[in-house]
Amino acid sequence: MITIINYGAGNLFSVEKAFAALGAEVRVSGKADDILSSDKIVLPGVGAFGDCMKQLKESGLIPAIQECVDREVPLLGICVGLQILFSGSEESFGIEGLGLLRGHVRKISAPNEKIPHMGWNALDISEAHRDKGLFKSVPQASYVYFVHSYHAVPAELSIISSTCFYGEKITASISAGNIMATQFHPEKSGDTGLKVIQNFIRNGQEGSR
Repeated sequence: MITIINYGAGNLFSVEKAFAALGAEVRVSGKADDILSSDKIVLPGVGAFGDCMKQLKESGLIPAIQECVDREVPLLGICVGLQILFSGSEESFGIEGLGLLRGHVRKISAPNEKIPHMGWNALDISEAHRDKGLFKSVPQASYVYFVHSYHAVPAELSIISSTCFYGEKITASISAGNIMATQFHPEKSGDTGLKVIQNFIRNGQEGSR
């Protein structure tokens, strides 16, 4: 069973629909017991870093998420669901993230581009992550859909599984053991996005944390 975590800050219907279309046994839930009994969990996120963390804390679900990660249950973060895996963000100073990964989130530096970065962009899949994990059978330079103004800068650059270019190189996805996440929206990224989701459904983990 795959549980999409409902803490009040995510594009839940679209994500659930994409998983269901691929035949996954999936549910949307805000109950700790459901999360803890899952084979895999999905952490979505839409809006500001601070708002997402506030709602996640108020949901009381953080201990369940942390326990799943400790038990190496595969986790897929989406959009701000990627960002809150880190310790903090320039978007919300003083607000702590989950701290599951070392690093910080900062604003995109693209003086000649519109912010937010919104629309389709090509992935540059890192050599170490090509044709494996989330990107099994995903061609280099595949296009996916983004809506964001901030991106993660991990302390360990090796966990960056793909980037894109928008005025500067931007972290598009990460992979660290059982933790995988995309800054782009796979549920809005056509066939490529569905392939990424399918790979998560089928795949356990990649790399090490």
